[in-house]
Amino acid sequence: MRAIARASRPVSRRPPPGITPTLLTRTRLLPIPLPHRQARHLSSLHSSQPSPTSSPALPDLIGSSSGVKPHFKKILIANRGEIACRIIRTARKLGVKTVAVFSEADRGCIHVQMADEAYCIGPAPSSESYLNIDKILAVAKATGAEAIHPGYGFLSESSVFAERIKDAGLVFIGPPTSAIKSMGSKRESKEIMTAAGVPCVPGYHGSDQSPSALLAGAEQTGYPLLIKPTHGGGGKGMRIVRDPNAFEDELISAKREAIKSFSNDEVLLERWLEKPRHVEVQVFADTLGNTVALSERDCSVQRRHQKIIEEAPAPGLSDKLKKDFAEKAVAAAKAVNYVGAGTVEFIMDAETGEYFFMEMNTRLQVEHPVTEMVTGVDLVEWQLSVAAGNQLPMTQDQIPVIGHAFEARIYAERPESNFLPDAGRLLHTKAPVNVPHRLETGFWEGDEISSYYDPMISKLIVHGPDRSSALSLLRSALGEYQVVGPSTNIEFLKSVAGHEVFARGPVETSFVPTYQTDLFPPRHIPTNVLVQAALYLTLRSEKDHQSLGDGPWSKLVNRRFGDEVIKEYKIDDHLVRLRHIDQGYMVSIDLGEWTNIESSKLDSGGIELVSEIGTDHCTSTIIPVVGHGKNAAEEKLHVFASSSHYILSHQPTVLEDPSLFTSTSSGSNEDKLISPMPATVIEVKVKIGDQVKENQVLVVLESMKMEISIRANRDGLVGGVSVEKGRVVQEGEVLVELAKAG
Repeated sequence: MRAIARASRPVSRRPPPGITPTLLTRTRLLPIPLPHRQARHLSSLHSSQPSPTSSPALPDLIGSSSGVKPHFKKILIANRGEIACRIIRTARKLGVKTVAVFSEADRGCIHVQMADEAYCIGPAPSSESYLNIDKILAVAKATGAEAIHPGYGFLSESSVFAERIKDAGLVFIGPPTSAIKSMGSKRESKEIMTAAGVPCVPGYHGSDQSPSALLAGAEQTGYPLLIKPTHGGGGKGMRIVRDPNAFEDELISAKREAIKSFSNDEVLLERWLEKPRHVEVQVFADTLGNTVALSERDCSVQRRHQKIIEEAPAPGLSDKLKKDFAEKAVAAAKAVNYVGAGTVEFIMDAETGEYFFMEMNTRLQVEHPVTEMVTGVDLVEWQLSVAAGNQLPMTQDQIPVIGHAFEARIYAERPESNFLPDAGRLLHTKAPVNVPHRLETGFWEGDEISSYYDPMISKLIVHGPDRSSALSLLRSALGEYQVVGPSTNIEFLKSVAGHEVFARGPVETSFVPTYQTDLFPPRHIPTNVLVQAALYLTLRSEKDHQSLGDGPWSKLVNRRFGDEVIKEYKIDDHLVRLRHIDQGYMVSIDLGEWTNIESSKLDSGGIELVSEIGTDHCTSTIIPVVGHGKNAAEEKLHVFASSSHYILSHQPTVLEDPSLFTSTSSGSNEDKLISPMPATVIEVKVKIGDQVKENQVLVVLESMKMEISIRANRDGLVGGVSVEKGRVVQEGEVLVELAKAG
């Protein structure tokens, strides 16, 4: 068994010589961190900076003879991860200095290293760091930042934050507070859109939030319906209700999740379209009254109401419909006197073509790179320019749409377990090498994906001359992308990108559940993958023996006196036998025929394997991960081969004797209900002695702003409760135990 001990490297690398990115497509390159600059704590700031009462250091409003006002000299980025890195890159390009803020959990992250200055503003919980307005403003004032970019998430759509920035004499790189307030309330926004002639989804948008009013609204809307928080987004707090009897429970759960995520539990009810498409339009406006639409995006591939693959332009729309979408989006922006980057989201009936306004996100979107790829526009550069008082650099008829782009969101999650988020250290990462791509990430290999924040690891973006070409690039890039540590959705994304229905064109938001069986095919381990795993174990062992020195005993690793050497490995449920011969090895699986392995070589780093198995030339990357806890004796082998990622179980013994192998699959004790992930207990609904029914909710957990209900798997009596509200639990920890049946 081996722990991984290699120098950390960035999640992405430069492409090898000779590979040139295609038009508007570029490989993501991480700038080298500035030397001799250390991250500091907020308390290290001194009062030598300009005092709060001094005039704010705003851009020179006189500007140059060309009429273009200069950029800010220094900005603070009130965010973390890949979006902070994204903003820093553009700021560097423009000569704008950057100030980063970070929590104690993010001390070693990339955005901290990339920024010109970085300050710790509190512990890991976002409420004590990234949502702490006072600390962020203190850093901005003390460092002489002239403006603050909120990124997305956290405080990006907080009108209070925007107003506080303005009151401090700084510039908020975003829309006016009035627009944030109007669009921040889905109820108010729908009233404004209706008045502006933008069609809205039928439903209940009233201010009366009493249970009786909402129940009446549900009956008027009809089922199925969607419960949606009026503030925030990202799928948090959204519930589809098909059964009227479930409405009350779903409403309580939606409101509880909304109050935690957005500090507001107001909801609205909307008619649920059975075959909806999610189409959105990127808009941009300046302070001089100019507003443009930068193409539309399709974001219909979703799970848990959250987007996972986005593309631009949206497939299957007529030119007339595209024009109509753009005009309605511009009308929506003008209705609230919008300034800066925003996204107007529509829901479209895939059968009738009828569409409705859903909401307007008053910030840069996670999926903004696909718009950048097809238009050639740096949206962050436009944000900085418009915030400095400049007009839009292009008119509507000057904005091109070139080719097609896809973005795939790489999440730390377990798709096979209903996409539950995961957490853990990034033990191994390797970006695509042979495919032109753009990779947005905020993590290095060795960084921790924390349960305190969103589980997104990176965004993989590709661009091609047309949809078919771009999709082919996406499949190839996903096939080369390697991540080991927390579970990821990469294999699932490969299934989506390779599905024939998705390849044909537009899909509905129900695509994932509709094609569940296709997207989660049974995992078959090819014979050559088993052979490569056994070869790896053998070569690793030989390498370890050779490291003992050049003495005579190091030469006897494959020799036994009096008989031949056959090494036996139990890998998953297979017995793999390897016999050393003069010119290589012979291999047999499950006592089958012997196959010749003419050559095999493990690279100096100990993870890249090249072999000739029979007539096949095989290359693979194999990453060993030692077990822990009850699986401490087990080793997981992550094998990347033939554009697939296989996870194999290997339980070593002293002699690699299969007769000594003991299965780690002891089966789950149905009486013990355990936590499926690291999480915080937010509600314990039972006590010892309670009688419970099958499927009854016993404990409610929260992880990464998502609620998980732990339900009884049978009728019974509660025999033990091991947790209380507010406790942080680890994956596999027992929460509730039912008394033994009978």
